[in-house]
Amino acid sequence: MGNEFEADPMRKVVITGAAGLIGTVLEGELGDHYEIVGIDRAPRRVTNVRRVDMRRPRALAYLFSGAEAVIDLAALPSDRTPWGDVWRNNLPATMNALEAARQAGVRRIVFASSNHVTGMYEREPPYSSIVAGAYDPAATPLIAPTWPVRPDGAYALGKVLGEAAARHYADAYGLSAVCLRIGTVNPENRPLEPRHFATLLTHRDLVRLVEAALAAPEDLTYGVYYGVSDNKWRLWDITNAREELRYEPLDNAETFR
Repeated sequence: MGNEFEADPMRKVVITGAAGLIGTVLEGELGDHYEIVGIDRAPRRVTNVRRVDMRRPRALAYLFSGAEAVIDLAALPSDRTPWGDVWRNNLPATMNALEAARQAGVRRIVFASSNHVTGMYEREPPYSSIVAGAYDPAATPLIAPTWPVRPDGAYALGKVLGEAAARHYADAYGLSAVCLRIGTVNPENRPLEPRHFATLLTHRDLVRLVEAALAAPEDLTYGVYYGVSDNKWRLWDITNAREELRYEPLDNAETFR
């Protein structure tokens, strides 16, 4: 498969939820290669981000018009978000992004899913030991994107539904959808607790992952990929991200010990 979706200064990319941590990191790094339009429900003091409520989709058609891709980050980001807020905020934002992308003829949407869609695996050995920092040198099977989803809460359930909705839009409308199950991204850009040594996604690798998703072959209709750095004790299999997206992480959480 040819890699034809290359970075081009004239290509417009919309980032929803652009005022959050991940959006801020991406906007700062992708701006050299793409025309970035950032939108968020953020306070007006945030620069370079247009104030848009994703739950009210009327403004989206205009903003998405002419975009080659949408990076959909719009959601309340805490994995402890209660179901009521997922229902009222996260799900409408996801569905409105998909529908606006379809109506605007956007080629690809990069949906920010979450590692928490398989979070319940971490409550059982051997993964429970690893996230607690009690490492077993024996080989541990990595959790693959093809394994059954096991969401660990309402926030994660919302992301499962988002992945399913993205699949529907890919199958029904031909919208290329890349779902990234993002690991731990924090402002400090380093592990802050034992689990993070397995789950950290550094800012540098985050940018590399999203760049790879944007530049993936045009005939990639739908895919689910874990987003994590090349950590020694990582839990998730990124083989398909390497093969299909050509994602090569550079960082390893072990360097922070």
